[in-house]
Amino acid sequence: MRILGIDPGLRTTGFGVLDAEGAQLRYVASGVIQTTAAAQGDLPARLKLLFDGIRELAARYQPEAASVEIVFVNVNPQATLLLGQARGACVTALVSCGLPVAEYTALQMKQAVAGHGKAAKAQVQAMVQRLLQLPAAPRPDAADALGLAITHAHAGPAIARLHAAGLARTTGSMYRRGR
Repeated sequence: MRILGIDPGLRTTGFGVLDAEGAQLRYVASGVIQTTAAAQGDLPARLKLLFDGIRELAARYQPEAASVEIVFVNVNPQATLLLGQARGACVTALVSCGLPVAEYTALQMKQAVAGHGKAAKAQVQAMVQRLLQLPAAPRPDAADALGLAITHAHAGPAIARLHAAGLARTTGSMYRRGR
């Protein structure tokens, strides 16, 4: 299965593509989508750049599934709203390409990749490099996106079986109960 991981951001959105066959993972590509070509105050133009960029990635790499980081609420509510809009543009682009979208928190991704939910960015980068046998650590946004793809490669099949049995929690219930 080819998985596209997305770490959404309004200025820089990370992406990572990998192939998963059982427990075997193979790196395909990673990088970032920058929205700095649009004026800083031009939110619609930045969201369009994200939307178009994600659709281009889906067309180029032909993933079978996508995983996206769930937005966390931070100290600045305005920043959280802007990040949520960027994430919405990414999810909408993925869904418009017909891709199933799995959602994971940063804590879940760090737990899956580094073994604990409080892992620093450098630890995630180092573990992604090691797990995918890369010659160098990917930049932080791309490492997080690859980490989300790795998380889905490991958790996705089990979650699909739980959903089929009617036993899986939905993202909505995670929001209602708090993470």
